[in-house]
Amino acid sequence: MNLLLKNVRLVTATEQTDPQDILIRGGRIEAIGSNLPAAEDAEIWDLAGACASPGWLDVGAQTADPGYEHREDLHSVIRAAAAGGYTALASFPNTEPAVHSKSEILYVLNKTGGEPVAVYPIGAVSSGCLGKDLAELFDMHHAGAIAFSDGQKSVQDAGLLLRAIQYVQAFNGLIINLPHHQTIAGAGQMHEGVASTMLGLKGLPALAEELMVQRDLSLLEYANGRLHLHLLSTARSVELVRTAKKAGLPVTASVAIANLCFTDHTILGDASAQGAFESNWKVLPPLRSAADVAALIEGLVDGTIDFIATNHTPWHDEAKNLEFPYAEFGMIGLETAFALACTYLRTYLSVPQLVEKLGLASRRVLGLPVPGIAVGNRADLTLFDPNHAWTFTAQHIASKAKNTPLVGQNFRGKVLGIVHRGQVVRNF
Repeated sequence: MNLLLKNVRLVTATEQTDPQDILIRGGRIEAIGSNLPAAEDAEIWDLAGACASPGWLDVGAQTADPGYEHREDLHSVIRAAAAGGYTALASFPNTEPAVHSKSEILYVLNKTGGEPVAVYPIGAVSSGCLGKDLAELFDMHHAGAIAFSDGQKSVQDAGLLLRAIQYVQAFNGLIINLPHHQTIAGAGQMHEGVASTMLGLKGLPALAEELMVQRDLSLLEYANGRLHLHLLSTARSVELVRTAKKAGLPVTASVAIANLCFTDHTILGDASAQGAFESNWKVLPPLRSAADVAALIEGLVDGTIDFIATNHTPWHDEAKNLEFPYAEFGMIGLETAFALACTYLRTYLSVPQLVEKLGLASRRVLGLPVPGIAVGNRADLTLFDPNHAWTFTAQHIASKAKNTPLVGQNFRGKVLGIVHRGQVVRNF
Protein backbone atom coordinates (compact mmCIF):
# COMPACT_ATOMS: atom_id res chain seq x y z
CA MET A 1 0.00 0.00 0.00
CA ASN A 2 1.61 3.21 -1.26
CA LEU A 3 -0.32 6.43 -0.79
CA LEU A 4 0.40 10.16 -1.07
CA LEU A 5 -1.91 12.36 0.98
CA LYS A 6 -1.71 15.94 -0.22
CA ASN A 7 -2.68 19.16 1.55
CA VAL A 8 -3.79 17.69 4.88
CA ARG A 9 -3.57 19.38 8.26
CA LEU A 10 -2.04 17.20 10.96
CA VAL A 11 -4.21 17.26 14.07
CA THR A 12 -3.10 16.08 17.50
CA ALA A 13 -4.75 16.52 20.89
CA THR A 14 -3.33 20.02 21.20
CA GLU A 15 -2.60 21.49 17.78
CA GLN A 16 -3.41 21.66 14.09
CA THR A 17 -0.71 22.30 11.49
CA ASP A 18 -0.76 24.06 8.14
CA PRO A 19 -1.51 21.85 5.11
CA GLN A 20 1.26 19.44 4.13
CA ASP A 21 1.77 16.10 2.40
CA ILE A 22 2.24 12.61 3.84
CA LEU A 23 3.85 9.82 1.80
CA ILE A 24 3.07 6.29 2.99
CA ARG A 25 4.93 3.26 1.61
CA GLY A 26 4.34 -0.30 2.70
CA GLY A 27 2.25 0.90 5.60
CA ARG A 28 4.93 3.23 7.00
CA ILE A 29 5.18 7.00 6.87
CA GLU A 30 8.13 7.68 4.59
CA ALA A 31 7.99 11.47 4.36
CA ILE A 32 6.07 14.49 5.66
CA GLY A 33 6.45 17.90 4.06
CA SER A 34 5.23 20.47 1.57
CA ASN A 35 4.85 19.66 -2.12
CA LEU A 36 6.20 16.12 -1.89
CA PRO A 37 6.87 14.66 -5.36
CA ALA A 38 4.33 12.18 -6.65
CA ALA A 39 5.75 8.67 -6.71
CA GLU A 40 4.88 6.55 -9.72
CA ASP A 41 3.63 3.65 -7.62
CA ALA A 42 1.62 5.72 -5.11
CA GLU A 43 -2.07 6.52 -5.24
CA ILE A 44 -2.64 10.25 -4.75
CA TRP A 45 -5.41 11.74 -2.62
CA ASP A 46 -5.65 15.52 -2.73
CA LEU A 47 -7.49 16.33 0.49
CA ALA A 48 -7.44 20.11 0.51
CA GLY A 49 -9.28 21.34 3.61
CA ALA A 50 -9.13 17.95 5.29
CA CYS A 51 -7.22 16.71 8.34
CA ALA A 52 -5.25 13.66 9.41
CA SER A 53 -5.02 12.64 13.04
CA PRO A 54 -3.76 9.62 14.96
CA GLY A 55 -6.28 6.78 14.57
CA TRP A 56 -9.28 6.89 16.87
CA LEU A 57 -10.38 4.18 19.31
CA ASP A 58 -13.95 3.58 20.53
CA VAL A 59 -14.73 1.87 23.82
CA GLY A 60 -17.79 -0.28 24.37
CA ALA A 61 -19.05 -1.02 20.86
CA GLN A 62 -21.26 -4.11 20.79
CA THR A 63 -19.99 -6.68 18.29
CA ALA A 64 -22.72 -9.37 18.84
CA ASP A 65 -20.22 -11.98 17.59
CA PRO A 66 -20.18 -14.82 18.58
CA GLY A 67 -23.80 -15.85 18.88
CA TYR A 68 -25.82 -12.93 17.50
CA GLU A 69 -24.21 -12.53 14.09
CA HIS A 70 -27.59 -11.67 12.53
CA ARG A 71 -27.35 -8.37 14.45
CA GLU A 72 -23.68 -7.65 13.86
CA ASP A 73 -20.54 -9.70 13.31
CA LEU A 74 -16.92 -8.80 13.77
CA HIS A 75 -16.42 -8.01 10.09
CA SER A 76 -19.49 -5.78 9.81
CA VAL A 77 -18.65 -3.87 12.99
CA ILE A 78 -15.18 -3.27 11.56
CA ARG A 79 -16.74 -1.86 8.38
CA ALA A 80 -18.92 0.43 10.51
CA ALA A 81 -15.92 1.51 12.58
CA ALA A 82 -13.88 2.32 9.48
CA ALA A 83 -16.78 4.34 8.07
CA GLY A 84 -16.80 6.32 11.32
CA GLY A 85 -13.04 6.96 11.36
CA TYR A 86 -12.06 4.42 14.02
CA THR A 87 -8.92 2.36 13.56
CA ALA A 88 -9.49 0.45 16.80
CA LEU A 89 -12.34 -0.81 18.97
CA ALA A 90 -12.46 -2.05 22.54
CA SER A 91 -15.48 -4.33 22.28
CA PHE A 92 -17.92 -5.28 25.02
CA PRO A 93 -18.30 -8.96 26.03
CA ASN A 94 -22.12 -9.28 25.77
CA THR A 95 -22.18 -12.11 23.24
CA GLU A 96 -23.32 -15.76 23.34
CA PRO A 97 -21.20 -17.25 24.73
CA ALA A 98 -20.00 -14.17 26.56
CA VAL A 99 -16.36 -13.18 26.19
CA HIS A 100 -15.59 -14.57 29.63
CA SER A 101 -12.61 -16.91 29.16
CA LYS A 102 -9.34 -17.26 27.27
CA SER A 103 -10.98 -19.04 24.33
CA GLU A 104 -13.38 -16.17 23.52
CA ILE A 105 -10.60 -13.58 23.83
CA LEU A 106 -8.50 -15.55 21.35
CA TYR A 107 -11.52 -16.00 19.06
CA VAL A 108 -11.94 -12.23 18.76
CA LEU A 109 -8.24 -11.55 18.29
CA ASN A 110 -7.71 -14.33 15.73
CA LYS A 111 -10.77 -13.39 13.69
CA THR A 112 -9.79 -9.72 13.44
CA GLY A 113 -6.00 -9.86 13.26
CA GLY A 114 -5.78 -9.04 9.55
CA GLU A 115 -8.44 -6.35 9.46
CA PRO A 116 -7.82 -2.60 9.01
CA VAL A 117 -9.47 -1.94 12.39
CA ALA A 118 -7.91 -3.49 15.49
CA VAL A 119 -10.35 -5.06 17.94
CA TYR A 120 -9.27 -5.18 21.58
CA PRO A 121 -11.65 -7.49 23.47
CA ILE A 122 -12.94 -6.44 26.86
CA GLY A 123 -13.36 -9.55 29.00
CA ALA A 124 -16.38 -10.13 31.22
CA VAL A 125 -16.16 -9.39 34.93
CA SER A 126 -18.56 -12.23 35.74
CA SER A 127 -19.08 -15.62 34.17
CA GLY A 128 -21.62 -15.24 31.36
CA CYS A 129 -22.05 -11.56 32.31
CA LEU A 130 -24.60 -12.89 34.80
CA GLY A 131 -23.27 -10.95 37.78
CA LYS A 132 -22.78 -13.96 40.05
CA ASP A 133 -19.26 -15.40 39.90
CA LEU A 134 -15.99 -13.79 38.86
CA ALA A 135 -14.88 -14.81 35.39
CA GLU A 136 -11.36 -16.02 34.53
CA LEU A 137 -9.81 -12.55 34.73
CA PHE A 138 -6.17 -13.58 34.99
CA ASP A 139 -6.34 -15.99 32.04
CA MET A 140 -8.15 -13.42 29.91
CA HIS A 141 -5.57 -10.77 30.77
CA HIS A 142 -2.74 -13.00 29.55
CA ALA A 143 -4.73 -13.91 26.43
CA GLY A 144 -5.09 -10.23 25.48
CA ALA A 145 -8.13 -8.75 27.26
CA ILE A 146 -7.67 -4.97 27.36
CA ALA A 147 -10.03 -4.42 30.34
CA PHE A 148 -12.93 -6.08 32.16
CA SER A 149 -16.64 -5.26 32.21
CA ASP A 150 -20.05 -6.88 32.07
CA GLY A 151 -20.72 -4.35 29.34
CA GLN A 152 -24.32 -3.35 28.93
CA LYS A 153 -25.23 -5.52 31.93
CA SER A 154 -23.91 -3.38 34.76
CA VAL A 155 -22.60 -5.22 37.82
CA GLN A 156 -25.40 -5.07 40.38
CA ASP A 157 -23.60 -6.98 43.17
CA ALA A 158 -21.36 -4.57 45.10
CA GLY A 159 -19.29 -7.39 46.59
CA LEU A 160 -18.59 -8.87 43.17
CA LEU A 161 -17.44 -5.52 41.78
CA LEU A 162 -15.26 -4.92 44.84
CA ARG A 163 -13.55 -8.29 44.42
CA ALA A 164 -12.99 -7.60 40.73
CA ILE A 165 -11.36 -4.22 41.43
CA GLN A 166 -9.12 -5.86 44.02
CA TYR A 167 -8.26 -8.89 41.89
CA VAL A 168 -7.08 -7.03 38.79
CA GLN A 169 -4.69 -4.84 40.79
CA ALA A 170 -2.17 -7.69 40.53
CA PHE A 171 -1.67 -6.76 36.85
CA ASN A 172 -2.87 -3.13 36.91
CA GLY A 173 -6.14 -4.10 35.21
CA LEU A 174 -9.04 -1.78 34.50
CA ILE A 175 -12.65 -2.41 35.51
CA ILE A 176 -15.37 -0.72 33.43
CA ASN A 177 -18.91 -0.44 34.77
CA LEU A 178 -22.01 1.16 33.30
CA PRO A 179 -23.80 2.77 36.28
CA HIS A 180 -27.38 1.52 36.11
CA HIS A 181 -29.17 0.26 39.21
CA GLN A 182 -31.72 -2.14 37.79
CA THR A 183 -33.99 -2.32 40.83
CA ILE A 184 -34.30 1.49 40.81
CA ALA A 185 -34.66 1.70 37.03
CA GLY A 186 -37.36 -0.97 37.00
CA ALA A 187 -39.32 -0.95 33.77
CA GLY A 188 -38.43 2.63 32.91
CA GLN A 189 -38.48 3.44 29.21
CA MET A 190 -37.04 6.96 29.02
CA HIS A 191 -35.79 9.73 31.31
CA GLU A 192 -38.21 10.44 34.13
CA GLY A 193 -39.44 13.99 33.57
CA VAL A 194 -41.98 16.19 31.89
CA ALA A 195 -41.52 14.52 28.49
CA SER A 196 -42.11 11.01 29.84
CA THR A 197 -45.25 12.20 31.61
CA MET A 198 -46.58 13.88 28.46
CA LEU A 199 -45.89 10.75 26.40
CA GLY A 200 -47.33 8.41 28.99
CA LEU A 201 -44.14 6.35 29.20
CA LYS A 202 -42.63 4.91 32.37
CA GLY A 203 -39.83 7.10 33.63
CA LEU A 204 -36.26 5.95 34.24
CA PRO A 205 -35.06 8.09 37.16
CA ALA A 206 -31.65 9.73 37.30
CA LEU A 207 -31.29 8.13 40.73
CA ALA A 208 -30.80 4.74 39.06
CA GLU A 209 -27.50 6.00 37.68
CA GLU A 210 -26.41 8.32 40.46
CA LEU A 211 -26.87 5.74 43.22
CA MET A 212 -24.55 3.33 41.40
CA VAL A 213 -22.00 6.05 40.61
CA GLN A 214 -21.82 6.83 44.33
CA ARG A 215 -21.58 3.12 45.20
CA ASP A 216 -18.80 2.45 42.69
CA LEU A 217 -16.80 5.45 43.86
CA SER A 218 -17.11 4.27 47.46
CA LEU A 219 -15.86 0.81 46.43
CA LEU A 220 -12.94 2.40 44.60
CA GLU A 221 -12.06 4.54 47.59
CA TYR A 222 -11.97 1.40 49.73
CA ALA A 223 -10.07 -0.82 47.29
CA ASN A 224 -7.96 1.58 45.20
CA GLY A 225 -7.32 0.01 41.78
CA ARG A 226 -8.58 1.44 38.50
CA LEU A 227 -12.22 2.08 37.61
CA HIS A 228 -13.89 3.56 34.56
CA LEU A 229 -17.52 4.72 34.82
CA HIS A 230 -18.94 4.24 31.34
CA LEU A 231 -21.62 6.51 29.84
CA LEU A 232 -22.55 9.10 32.44
CA SER A 233 -25.82 10.86 31.64
CA THR A 234 -26.87 13.07 34.58
CA ALA A 235 -25.62 16.32 36.10
CA ARG A 236 -25.33 14.75 39.55
CA SER A 237 -23.17 11.90 38.17
CA VAL A 238 -20.80 14.43 36.63
CA GLU A 239 -20.52 16.30 39.92
CA LEU A 240 -19.85 13.08 41.85
CA VAL A 241 -17.02 12.14 39.48
CA ARG A 242 -15.62 15.68 39.54
CA THR A 243 -15.45 15.59 43.34
CA ALA A 244 -13.86 12.12 43.29
CA LYS A 245 -11.16 13.22 40.83
CA LYS A 246 -10.36 16.28 42.92
CA ALA A 247 -9.96 13.95 45.90
CA GLY A 248 -7.41 11.92 43.94
CA LEU A 249 -9.46 8.78 43.23
CA PRO A 250 -8.17 6.89 40.14
CA VAL A 251 -11.47 7.07 38.27
CA THR A 252 -12.18 7.92 34.63
CA ALA A 253 -15.49 8.46 32.87
CA SER A 254 -17.09 8.59 29.43
CA VAL A 255 -20.29 9.82 27.82
CA ALA A 256 -22.29 8.61 24.83
CA ILE A 257 -22.37 11.00 21.87
CA ALA A 258 -26.18 10.89 21.70
CA ASN A 259 -26.44 12.09 25.31
CA LEU A 260 -24.39 15.18 24.40
CA CYS A 261 -26.53 16.11 21.40
CA PHE A 262 -30.15 15.25 22.22
CA THR A 263 -32.56 15.47 25.16
CA ASP A 264 -35.67 13.63 26.27
CA HIS A 265 -37.65 16.35 24.49
CA THR A 266 -36.15 15.08 21.23
CA ILE A 267 -38.41 12.05 21.65
CA LEU A 268 -41.36 14.30 22.46
CA GLY A 269 -40.74 16.46 19.38
CA ASP A 270 -40.30 13.43 17.16
CA ALA A 271 -43.56 11.95 18.40
CA SER A 272 -45.38 15.23 17.70
CA ALA A 273 -43.95 15.52 14.20
CA GLN A 274 -44.44 11.94 13.06
CA GLY A 275 -47.46 10.94 15.07
CA ALA A 276 -45.58 7.96 16.50
CA PHE A 277 -42.84 7.26 19.01
CA GLU A 278 -39.54 6.65 17.21
CA SER A 279 -38.18 3.61 19.05
CA ASN A 280 -34.65 4.24 17.76
CA TRP A 281 -34.46 7.10 20.29
CA LYS A 282 -34.81 4.49 23.05
CA VAL A 283 -31.25 4.20 24.34
CA LEU A 284 -29.45 3.34 27.56
CA PRO A 285 -28.55 5.52 29.31
CA PRO A 286 -31.65 7.42 28.22
CA LEU A 287 -31.62 10.88 26.71
CA ARG A 288 -31.85 13.19 29.71
CA SER A 289 -32.92 16.80 30.34
CA ALA A 290 -31.38 19.93 28.83
CA ALA A 291 -29.79 20.68 32.21
CA ASP A 292 -28.14 17.25 32.22
CA VAL A 293 -26.81 17.78 28.69
CA ALA A 294 -25.32 21.13 29.71
CA ALA A 295 -23.61 19.50 32.69
CA LEU A 296 -22.26 16.68 30.52
CA ILE A 297 -20.76 19.17 28.07
CA GLU A 298 -19.25 21.16 30.93
CA GLY A 299 -17.77 17.96 32.34
CA LEU A 300 -16.33 17.06 28.96
CA VAL A 301 -14.73 20.49 28.58
CA ASP A 302 -13.21 20.63 32.07
CA GLY A 303 -11.86 17.06 31.94
CA THR A 304 -14.23 15.42 34.41
CA ILE A 305 -15.39 13.23 31.53
CA ASP A 306 -12.41 11.75 29.72
CA PHE A 307 -13.83 10.74 26.35
CA ILE A 308 -16.85 10.32 24.09
CA ALA A 309 -18.11 6.81 23.21
CA THR A 310 -20.36 5.84 20.32
CA ASN A 311 -22.52 3.47 22.43
CA HIS A 312 -22.89 1.42 19.23
CA THR A 313 -25.66 -1.11 19.96
CA PRO A 314 -26.89 -2.97 16.86
CA TRP A 315 -30.32 -4.61 16.80
CA HIS A 316 -32.21 -6.49 14.12
CA ASP A 317 -35.44 -4.96 12.84
CA GLU A 318 -37.68 -7.28 14.87
CA ALA A 319 -36.17 -5.90 18.10
CA LYS A 320 -36.53 -2.20 17.29
CA ASN A 321 -39.47 -1.87 14.88
CA LEU A 322 -41.93 -2.15 17.77
CA GLU A 323 -43.98 0.10 20.01
CA PHE A 324 -41.62 2.17 22.18
CA PRO A 325 -42.20 0.24 25.46
CA TYR A 326 -41.44 -3.11 23.80
CA ALA A 327 -38.39 -2.12 21.74
CA GLU A 328 -34.88 -2.93 22.95
CA PHE A 329 -32.58 -0.16 24.18
CA GLY A 330 -29.89 1.06 21.79
CA MET A 331 -28.93 2.64 18.48
CA ILE A 332 -25.97 2.19 16.18
CA GLY A 333 -23.43 4.98 16.47
CA LEU A 334 -20.06 4.26 14.89
CA GLU A 335 -20.82 5.84 11.51
CA THR A 336 -22.27 9.08 12.91
CA ALA A 337 -20.29 9.89 16.08
CA PHE A 338 -17.82 12.29 14.47
CA ALA A 339 -20.52 14.03 12.42
CA LEU A 340 -22.65 14.53 15.53
CA ALA A 341 -19.69 15.88 17.50
CA CYS A 342 -18.71 18.29 14.73
CA THR A 343 -22.30 19.45 14.24
CA TYR A 344 -23.31 19.89 17.87
CA LEU A 345 -20.12 20.42 19.90
CA ARG A 346 -17.89 22.75 17.88
CA THR A 347 -19.15 25.68 19.98
CA TYR A 348 -17.47 24.12 23.00
CA LEU A 349 -14.51 22.15 21.63
CA SER A 350 -11.94 22.93 18.95
CA VAL A 351 -11.09 20.37 16.28
CA PRO A 352 -8.00 19.13 18.19
CA GLN A 353 -10.11 18.84 21.35
CA LEU A 354 -12.78 16.89 19.49
CA VAL A 355 -10.13 14.50 18.20
CA GLU A 356 -8.78 14.08 21.73
CA LYS A 357 -12.21 13.36 23.19
CA LEU A 358 -13.44 11.15 20.33
CA GLY A 359 -10.55 8.81 19.94
CA LEU A 360 -7.26 9.61 21.68
CA ALA A 361 -8.16 9.97 25.36
CA SER A 362 -9.80 6.54 25.19
CA ARG A 363 -6.39 5.05 24.33
CA ARG A 364 -4.85 6.71 27.38
CA VAL A 365 -7.60 5.39 29.66
CA LEU A 366 -6.94 1.86 28.39
CA GLY A 367 -3.19 2.29 28.75
CA LEU A 368 -2.52 2.18 25.01
CA PRO A 369 -0.07 4.52 23.26
CA VAL A 370 -1.42 7.21 20.95
CA PRO A 371 -0.07 6.57 17.42
CA GLY A 372 2.46 9.17 16.39
CA ILE A 373 2.40 10.84 12.99
CA ALA A 374 6.12 10.82 12.30
CA VAL A 375 8.52 9.58 9.63
CA GLY A 376 9.31 5.91 10.17
CA ASN A 377 6.15 5.11 12.14
CA ARG A 378 3.52 2.66 11.02
CA ALA A 379 0.65 4.67 9.58
CA ASP A 380 -2.35 4.69 11.92
CA LEU A 381 -4.42 7.61 10.67
CA THR A 382 -7.96 8.91 10.61
CA LEU A 383 -8.77 11.27 7.72
CA PHE A 384 -11.64 13.75 8.06
CA ASP A 385 -13.00 17.07 6.91
CA PRO A 386 -14.48 19.01 9.86
CA ASN A 387 -16.36 21.43 7.60
CA HIS A 388 -17.83 19.10 4.97
CA ALA A 389 -21.63 19.44 4.78
CA TRP A 390 -23.53 16.27 3.94
CA THR A 391 -26.74 14.35 4.56
CA PHE A 392 -26.70 10.98 6.29
CA THR A 393 -28.62 8.35 4.31
CA ALA A 394 -29.22 4.62 4.65
CA GLN A 395 -26.48 4.08 2.07
CA HIS A 396 -23.93 5.43 4.57
CA ILE A 397 -24.71 2.64 7.06
CA ALA A 398 -21.98 -0.02 7.00
CA SER A 399 -23.33 -1.94 9.99
CA LYS A 400 -25.61 -4.93 9.51
CA ALA A 401 -28.06 -3.14 11.80
CA LYS A 402 -30.08 -0.12 10.73
CA ASN A 403 -31.41 1.06 14.09
CA THR A 404 -30.69 4.78 13.97
CA PRO A 405 -33.06 7.76 14.01
CA LEU A 406 -30.52 9.92 12.15
CA VAL A 407 -31.22 8.93 8.54
CA GLY A 408 -31.97 12.14 6.63
CA GLN A 409 -30.14 14.40 9.11
CA ASN A 410 -27.83 17.11 7.78
CA PHE A 411 -24.34 17.13 9.28
CA ARG A 412 -21.22 19.26 9.29
CA GLY A 413 -18.08 17.15 9.42
CA LYS A 414 -17.34 13.93 7.55
CA VAL A 415 -14.87 11.07 7.91
CA LEU A 416 -12.97 10.50 4.65
CA GLY A 417 -11.17 7.29 5.51
CA ILE A 418 -8.59 5.48 7.60
CA VAL A 419 -5.08 4.15 7.06
CA HIS A 420 -4.02 1.31 9.35
CA ARG A 421 -2.18 -2.00 9.27
CA GLY A 422 -0.97 -1.33 5.74
CA GLN A 423 -4.55 -1.00 4.51
CA VAL A 424 -6.71 1.90 3.35
CA VAL A 425 -10.46 2.38 3.69
CA ARG A 426 -11.77 5.24 1.59
CA ASN A 427 -15.17 6.84 2.34
CA PHE A 428 -15.32 9.41 -0.47
